[in-house]
Amino acid sequence: MNPPLPSPALRPSACPGLLRIVQAADGGICRIKLNGGSISAAQAVAVADAAQRFAGGVIEATNRANLQIRGIRGEHRPLIESLLAAGLGPRSAAGDDVRNLMLSPAAGVDRQMRVDTRPLAARLLATLEGEARLHDLSAKFAVQLDGGEALAMLEHPHDLWLSAFECDGQWRWAFGLAGCPTDHPAAAVPLEHGHALVVAVLELFLELARPEQTRMRHVLAERSLSSLLAALAERVPLHGVEHWQRSPAPSGLHIGCYPQRQDGLVHVGAVPPLGRLKASMLLGAARLSEDYGDASLRLTPWQSLLLPNIAQAEAPALSQRLHDLGFILSTDQALAHVVACTGSAGCAKGLADTKGDGQRLAAWLQVHGGPCQVHLSGCLRSCAAAHTAPVTLLAVSPGHYDVYFRDAGHAGFGALRARNLTIDAVGALLDAHPRSPLDA
Repeated sequence: MNPPLPSPALRPSACPGLLRIVQAADGGICRIKLNGGSISAAQAVAVADAAQRFAGGVIEATNRANLQIRGIRGEHRPLIESLLAAGLGPRSAAGDDVRNLMLSPAAGVDRQMRVDTRPLAARLLATLEGEARLHDLSAKFAVQLDGGEALAMLEHPHDLWLSAFECDGQWRWAFGLAGCPTDHPAAAVPLEHGHALVVAVLELFLELARPEQTRMRHVLAERSLSSLLAALAERVPLHGVEHWQRSPAPSGLHIGCYPQRQDGLVHVGAVPPLGRLKASMLLGAARLSEDYGDASLRLTPWQSLLLPNIAQAEAPALSQRLHDLGFILSTDQALAHVVACTGSAGCAKGLADTKGDGQRLAAWLQVHGGPCQVHLSGCLRSCAAAHTAPVTLLAVSPGHYDVYFRDAGHAGFGALRARNLTIDAVGALLDAHPRSPLDA
């Protein structure tokens, strides 16, 4: 049963959702939170159709593996009803905000996977949507499940993360608070206690946090980690973690064709330029997933698509058809490594046309400097990237940016390298000082 349409009682928030359309300079934004980043071909068709009928045809892949429709005009009810009819809504209206659970885009098919996170994810999503006591969580409060996949976004900070590892012949979940799986874990629980652990952490957070404390880091700023673990141990048995290493995944694995753990099958990753899809691109990808795969698509935290369960022999033909739709399928393309927020073209807070400038910078790098991971942000909010990129351009005025290089010794975007540069000057700087994706 679909949830009721939003009423004035729907809690206020600056974060868009499926049931809460938030206004921007280019119109309304509807964010569709996907279950573990997955969407069926039929649902993708419904999103593309809604974008064409009720908005300007602009769809964005987000850095939390969701989709959002921009430029919504007129009455919102028909748009929302069409998405609910496609099964894209929550079980209850109040549960829409809290479905913030990230998995690997290759969960269940990745060759290096240790644990299939999808069963636990499904159980957790049902709990998050169905338990009224959890609906007080912030719309930004997020949980990550890491099954050990090669294709995994491990740099995005989460309020709670779980990562599978083996200890003395038994599989356990290591976990941490306000960080990511490349950090040292706070503790661990047996695999079968994963659901109980997550629920206990969420309940403990809601008990301790004041109304203005919306994230786990806010609570940890006032309370020690050891005190939180002591309170948590009264609810779930905890184990220590002595030896831990979860290295960042190699760059670029979300682009192109890679073998699955299932013999004879591959998954194909395709990047829409700067994370933005025309409705025709999403519609075309959905049709191709039906023709070549299992009629499903997966969104990724790199603002791209993954088509799973493709016969290896058919991957070249599929890749060509995706390319013809406008997707990027090669890591050699500089544009595949550039991310940019909506910018001044669609956001009142944006100080520069980051999408247009990102296109120009990628064209410059393609000729002169080669691929480089660059994030263009129209303001300090950093909406396009949840982690610190090797290079960040922070807009200061139309066409001009301050340049930051990621540096472990500096918080935020990193170390300030140059001020008020044009895009051409940024390109020359990056050509003179190339940055690896793993540069500190």
